[in-house]
Amino acid sequence: MTIQYLSKEKEKKIKKETIASPSKILFTGLDNAGKTTIIYAIQREFSKIAFLKPTRGAQRRIFEFLGREIAEWDLGGQFSYRIAYLKNPGKYFDDTEIAVYVIDVQNRARIPEAISYFKDVVDQFQKLEIEPSIYVFFHKYDPALRRNALNEMKALELELKEKLRNEVDYKKIFYYNTSIYDLPSIIKAMSEILLNLYPKSELIEKTIVEFGKKTYSEGVVLLDDNSLIVGYYYKDEEIKNLLSASTPYFLTLNDSFVFTKAQPSRQEEENHMVVQRYGKNFIFKQLSLKDDSAPYYLLMLKQDPNINKEDFDCFANLLKEILYS
Repeated sequence: MTIQYLSKEKEKKIKKETIASPSKILFTGLDNAGKTTIIYAIQREFSKIAFLKPTRGAQRRIFEFLGREIAEWDLGGQFSYRIAYLKNPGKYFDDTEIAVYVIDVQNRARIPEAISYFKDVVDQFQKLEIEPSIYVFFHKYDPALRRNALNEMKALELELKEKLRNEVDYKKIFYYNTSIYDLPSIIKAMSEILLNLYPKSELIEKTIVEFGKKTYSEGVVLLDDNSLIVGYYYKDEEIKNLLSASTPYFLTLNDSFVFTKAQPSRQEEENHMVVQRYGKNFIFKQLSLKDDSAPYYLLMLKQDPNINKEDFDCFANLLKEILYS
């Protein structure tokens, strides 16, 4: 009789499927790189950013994305904390499915330190026999730098990628340029990253594309309550850029908009807004798919500002079936 032993990675996979534990996403990097600021920006907690203090140790939060629980770990980057993480990797790095490593591209003096710690993090993953996708954020890549020092920033970007490749032998490394002054860059990055965890993302996007064409929309974006893009349809690149740039505006506008309770039946029928921007009609509508779950938000760009309730109801029912069946 031959006994077959499972590898550590397979054992963990079976354990996760059995217990249905949250997917772990790890934010790490040096102190003051901008990790917590990215998290607050996604949550639209802008008031907290102004008074932000260095993260102490590991901060954890559970949130839901497309009906799936995500465990978000924000690791403070001060030197003493980094030493503690490396001494106890099983507690901090194990079970990571996605790692976001944040590098402050404006702090050139600390880039060698950031690269050195990146190697330390990858070493821990390899010792633990796990292979999460690693997304390196070249952060504080602000719009002003793109305008005034684009060639210099492009050269730095290429240099950083080469140094990281030379430092570690790891296949699953991907890169994003991000800035809190370019919120769409963060929304795009985090949305694409988390959609990789969700097997039904292609079906959701196909449903959105069909809905967009049926309603004669130039573009449609579906977002969740964490500012993350669930799916989209764009007629062309111009519409894509226009909707991407407008998404933070409508989410912030929605946060400050309070429906009155005077006419609840009217509120249910009109829980949307129509705004004219750039000579076009934007329709922003809240979709409550399940009573005990956070709402989703639909942003549409149309020539005709009118909406058909039946089309929305049919679309909402299809989404509900995909997400909760």
